[in-house]
Amino acid sequence: MARRNLWKVKDKDLDVSDTLIMGILNITPDSFYDGSRLSGVDGALRRAERMLEEGAMLLDIGGESTRPGADPVPLEEEIRRVVPTVEAIARTFPDAVISVDTYKSEVARRSVEVGAHIINDISGGTFDPDILKVAAEYGTGIILNHIRGKPKDMQRNPHYDDAPAEVLRELMDRVARAKDFGVPDESICIDPGIGFGKRLEDNLRLIKAADRFVASGYVVLYGVSRKSFIGMALGYDDPADRLYATLGVHAYLYLKGVHVLRVHDVRETADVVGIIRHIERS
Repeated sequence: MARRNLWKVKDKDLDVSDTLIMGILNITPDSFYDGSRLSGVDGALRRAERMLEEGAMLLDIGGESTRPGADPVPLEEEIRRVVPTVEAIARTFPDAVISVDTYKSEVARRSVEVGAHIINDISGGTFDPDILKVAAEYGTGIILNHIRGKPKDMQRNPHYDDAPAEVLRELMDRVARAKDFGVPDESICIDPGIGFGKRLEDNLRLIKAADRFVASGYVVLYGVSRKSFIGMALGYDDPADRLYATLGVHAYLYLKGVHVLRVHDVRETADVVGIIRHIERS
């Protein structure tokens, strides 16, 4: 399939012919990187404004940490954290493209009803299949992430013989299921799920093979920002020390043609992408 250059998300057609930056807004007390944790709508609005000014085209709002070993958040608590934040950002920044990071169909539905354009599901529609119905009903974009297991147990002895081939095949199964629910091709984005039930070598191979995922013809998102595979590779236990390596991976993925980068550090990533664009267009 040819590279996809448009991503249909609700009432917007996003031009993904060049890489877009998605800023992470974690409305959680326990995200793996403490620099991304926010509490309350006011803090989220300030962070959203800064990210939009720095170059984010999309904002990803989540109310449950999905780091390895994390416990699930009760439905009503996740709704309490996420829905008012989505509503406030949609009202304050009407041109912003908002993604809701959830695998629960009810959180997705309520968020879409108050302004979200995209559903970002770490399970790729496998934990709560009704989330695919929500995407089809409201015409949202949907990000189908690859995961084996659940956050609580996904890092217990994961194994792949050929991670890029297996992950791509399993993602295409999830794409087919989403289409069976009525989600159109042009609304689907795939995410290889770096860190979600993967060993260090699997994560590195999935990054190296990014062009294979782009060649699938679907919009492709990678989320590598400050993740533990960087710490394993370079010996940095603290996510605060992983910025420069993260930016190196972002540059690599940009050159591989990845459509969306999900990041904690918007300005720094925008600078990396921006200077490569200048070089390529000179």
